[in-house]
Amino acid sequence: MKTLGIRKETKNKWERRVPLNPQAVKKLVDDGYKVVVQPSEIRIYKDEEYKNVGAVLSDDLSNTDLILGVKEVHVPDIIPGIPHLFFSHTIKGQSYNMDMLKKFLDTKTTLLDYERIIDDNGRRLVFFGKFAGNAGAVDTLYGLGQRLKQQYHLETPFLDIKQAYNYSSLAEALEHIKEVGKRIEKEGLPKEIAPLTIFILGYGHVSKGVQEVLNALPVEYVDPDDLEKLQSDYKNNKIYVSVFMEKHLVERKDGAPFELLDYFKHCDKYKSKFDKYLPYCSVYMNAIYWEPKCPVFLPRESLKKIQGPNQKLIIIGDITCDIDGSVQATKKATDIDNPIFIYNAVTDEITDGFVGEGFADCAVDNLPCEFSKEASDNFSNALMPFMEDMLNADFSKEIPESGLPKAIQRSCIAHKGKLQDDYKYLCKYVCEYCK
Repeated sequence: MKTLGIRKETKNKWERRVPLNPQAVKKLVDDGYKVVVQPSEIRIYKDEEYKNVGAVLSDDLSNTDLILGVKEVHVPDIIPGIPHLFFSHTIKGQSYNMDMLKKFLDTKTTLLDYERIIDDNGRRLVFFGKFAGNAGAVDTLYGLGQRLKQQYHLETPFLDIKQAYNYSSLAEALEHIKEVGKRIEKEGLPKEIAPLTIFILGYGHVSKGVQEVLNALPVEYVDPDDLEKLQSDYKNNKIYVSVFMEKHLVERKDGAPFELLDYFKHCDKYKSKFDKYLPYCSVYMNAIYWEPKCPVFLPRESLKKIQGPNQKLIIIGDITCDIDGSVQATKKATDIDNPIFIYNAVTDEITDGFVGEGFADCAVDNLPCEFSKEASDNFSNALMPFMEDMLNADFSKEIPESGLPKAIQRSCIAHKGKLQDDYKYLCKYVCEYCK
């Protein structure tokens, strides 16, 4: 009998998500698989809910054939010899997780990563992205209200918005934000911040989650190239949203025409042209995939130029949360119980809270857990079609001969002590494994 292990999350007290919900576990048990679940006091689904559908509760996962989690595993908790699947946050060479990657290589243990479960066209198949966008938008609107009040002494309807985790569900959050939107329509916004413009960088799953929340407000979508005209022709009881695509953000360094596929393949040949839009931005929502070789869209120098008593930009919602990445204000990730800091571009320093010179930045790095139940159910449904093939795979063989579906094969970062071909570029971070 093949056995699945589901580990408890240990990243922080807010991480309540699960890779498989009890309904999915019941199906696996009914189909003849054993499921062992580590007990957890914080998981969104209680231990008894898993026990009631036939799972075994145990801290010991050493006799399982595959271990699932959500976030990173502490190095001492890696069980050698058993394949692990979770969000490893290693594929960009993240320094804080290289010791973990080395442990998988040292022990010749298989590491699979949800982020790289992709189809033939490179589209992700198992993800929390929409819920990151939902929670990130709610938290940023919360931060907007607090920043306007505490720094600028402006009362706005945004003050009524709570952090995402304080709502019982996404549906409740959306209903409440609709009520806030009605007040904005009726009362308008202070002239000091009108027109209030929200920039969304990206148009994928995260961006769609952001838009779902913003659409509860009285929004009007504006093409980025119409923003200059908007400054003299707007209504203060509306919020203006611009969605930025690559064609708005970058241009070739050599002056050649922009080509989307070329940018995807050779983003290092491009430079940012975002500065021409920045003076019109009130709220910056970062919802793009970014790699170190890509252009930086919100560098410190650009922020220094616009920082001052009459600056337009109020808050950054950095959902992507790449530390020192495309948003250089994001010098650290924040926790749910302390979500906002102020970045002073002049001094390059940060201060927790809502008060201070510079720009508010919301950079929570595990946003979907604020809507843990909906996010987990959606994720579970996406993962289940792969579960039986993963449990029945032969990990003693090389990955192409293991019986794993192609999408799961692509997610394999390390196997038998070696980085897989698509991830050999990580050798420069773990160089002793390249010899």
